[in-house]
Amino acid sequence: MSTAATNVGTLIVRKHAYFVGFVLITSLAFFKPLSALVSYSLNDASSSHIVLIPFVSFFLLYFERESIFANASASTGLGIGLAAVGLILFLMGSRGPIPREGHWSLSVEVLSVILVWIAGFLYFYGEAAFRAGSFALLFLLLMVPLPDPILNWIIYELQEGSTEIAYLLFQAAGTPVLRHGFQLSLPTVTIEVAQECSSIRSSVALFITCLLAAHLYLQTGWKKLVLALLTFPLSLLKNGIRIATLTLLSIYVDPSFLTGRLHHEGGVVFFLLALLIFLPVFWWMEKSDRRRPPVDVVT
Repeated sequence: MSTAATNVGTLIVRKHAYFVGFVLITSLAFFKPLSALVSYSLNDASSSHIVLIPFVSFFLLYFERESIFANASASTGLGIGLAAVGLILFLMGSRGPIPREGHWSLSVEVLSVILVWIAGFLYFYGEAAFRAGSFALLFLLLMVPLPDPILNWIIYELQEGSTEIAYLLFQAAGTPVLRHGFQLSLPTVTIEVAQECSSIRSSVALFITCLLAAHLYLQTGWKKLVLALLTFPLSLLKNGIRIATLTLLSIYVDPSFLTGRLHHEGGVVFFLLALLIFLPVFWWMEKSDRRRPPVDVVT
């Protein structure tokens, strides 16, 4: 190995050490909002994914390290500028006009921490490395908890869409059904699609799965976007099938299906069903998106 290559390798290792140290120091400096975030994630079903996001982001950086750190060089100005923006946002969230009710301030504080981390990445590795690793870095934004009004609106839309899908499935199955808001009245039972039936946790997991699959296996920008957006109708379809299946089983097989294990613990079954629906679309996109070998031109 040449002396130049050795020096470059040593420089990269040094940059890694500096950046890891920067993340650790800033994590200690922002310990209060980060500990509040972990507590929120562990106690709220809609945000249970948050604690896993940094590990996934780190894995992506490691997995794509050769392309990301191939042209690492410091971007001091951009790094300091973005860090300043992050610190200003943090002050606004912790001491400024942003309300603490509804987790607004926590959302802003966590966003500011992520901006500071990305600023550190820019400072140590530069613009080229940031562009190459932008997905892994911006993936950290999934750590930001949604404020309650936004989260409640998403849950409401999931309830509304899931109820409509279940209603249509009952009609398709020839089962008499009347709809009253989130209530569905069938011959022997009336069910209500409550907030817990919105399956917000599995919908988020499905979104993250689609997002990662699009990034790792697709190359065309619009196909990545379509695959990520596919999450929303797929979540509604999955939830509607789950509601209709459990209700029909309770009517024609055993009433305990509405209160049994499949109701409380069967989310993974319908999540896998959603993936089975998702896979053919993904395979078609991945196959059509493969790079074709260059065609030899005969002159």
